[in-house]
Formats: sequence, C-alpha cells, structure tokens
Amino acid sequence: MGSETRIMINIESSPLCLYLIRHGETAWSISSRHTSTTDLPLTEHGEEEALLLEKRLRDVKFTRVLTSPRQRARRTCVLAGLDATAEIDQDLAEWNYGDYEGRHSIDILAERPDWDIFTEGCFGGEMPGQVSARADELIARLRLLKGNVALFSHGQFGCVFAARWIGLPVVQSRHFVIGTASLSILSYDPHHPQVPVIARWNTASSEAPAAPFLHLGDVRTMKQRALDRWENEGGEIPTAGLAPVQAPARTDSNQADVIEQAIGPST
Repeated sequence: MGSETRIMINIESSPLCLYLIRHGETAWSISSRHTSTTDLPLTEHGEEEALLLEKRLRDVKFTRVLTSPRQRARRTCVLAGLDATAEIDQDLAEWNYGDYEGRHSIDILAERPDWDIFTEGCFGGEMPGQVSARADELIARLRLLKGNVALFSHGQFGCVFAARWIGLPVVQSRHFVIGTASLSILSYDPHHPQVPVIARWNTASSEAPAAPFLHLGDVRTMKQRALDRWENEGGEIPTAGLAPVQAPARTDSNQADVIEQAIGPST
C-alpha cells in the first residue's frame, strides 16, 4: 500500500450526490437537430467519448444507476461501465419536441420569430410546465436516496433538471449548456446540507478522473485521520486529491497550521 492513505466512506449512508451524464455524440447532435423520441445510435466519436467516461467513473462507487430509455443514453451507460446495475427511468428522457423533432431552431424561428422552447414549448410535444413537473417528480424520488447516483440523460432535459435542482424556474434553463458525454455533479452545500448546489458542471469526458464529491462530515473525518496519522506515524498527510504534504519537524506551534493548510478549515 506504500504511503497512500484511502478515506473509507460508507456511501450508502452518505449524502445524495448526483452524477448527471449526457449521452455521447449522435449524427443529429452534430447538426444541431432537435432529437427526442428519434432513437439514434452514437457516432464513432460518440462511442469514443463514452469510453472515456469509464476512466473518469471507475473509482466512484454508485448506489444506483438510472438511464433514459433512448439507446444513445443506454449505450453511453454501457461504455461508461455502469450497465450491470442500470435501471431504465422514463423521467430521464429528452424534452419531447413533438412537431419540431428533427428540425433546426433556425428553421422554426423563420416560422415563429418569437419562439423560445423554454417559454413556448413544442407543438405536439411537451410544454415547459410539463417538463418542469417531470423534473420535479424525478428530483422528489431521488431525494429519498443516499450516496452517489448516476443519471444518463440528454441535453435539454439535463439543463431543466439542473435548474429545478437548485430551485430555478424552467425558463432559466436557457442559461445552462451541457456537451455530449459531459459530466456534471449536483449535490448539497457541505456547510449547509439543506441547500442544493451544482458542484461541477459540463466537464468533458476527457478530463481527469472525477473524485467523489466530499461533504462536510467526510472532511472532518479526513482531518481527524490526518491528525491521527501525524501523531502515530508522521510522514505524509492525506489530502484527497491535493499534492501530498510532507510533515515538517514536529512542534506544537506548527502542527495545527500545517493540518489546516493541507485539509482546509473545519467551519
């Protein structure tokens, strides 16, 4: 094991942390055509994007894995290595574009210059209030869970879901953008556990592995473990992703300062 110290956390009793993942690239996502019920496969590049997610998520322990019924989301889940326990959840499906399915926004605007999906919705599909209600129902179910939960979904619905998670009206979803095969993390403020937050947003599948989001209780546990290690062994202090901090010669005056610098304040 060397000098590495792992912080063991009981994920089944830890606060809810949502890993929101958009599906990989499709032919219509490249051309910016509205895609909801049309069941398109991933492109070759989309498969490559999804495979990169496996590296980012392999060390994260999930209590549940939920995916949209569309094959582009399900395939992304498979390539990310999380299909073994995945469950289909209809509420993760994309905003139903109805008559606008397969069309470009520029063509719709040529017919309806004032059209905005977040206020007008889609003829023959879902209205903003319906999508917002669907997101709210999903959030209500998710808040009964604990630990890390993976959600494989879509671009437009993912933005609505994030807005509703932090209490914003559906119209504010227009200020959110998520790329294909991106990872976002929605959880709670570590210092105010009742406040929902967006802890990470629209990170590319090619970025560094996603370290589990730490809550206040976890940080306090880390600090106590660091102090114990200092007292019993000396040497490196675990910093959960930060560069290891080598313990200097021990004195009563510098012990607390170094711990604080390495781990952060406990307030």
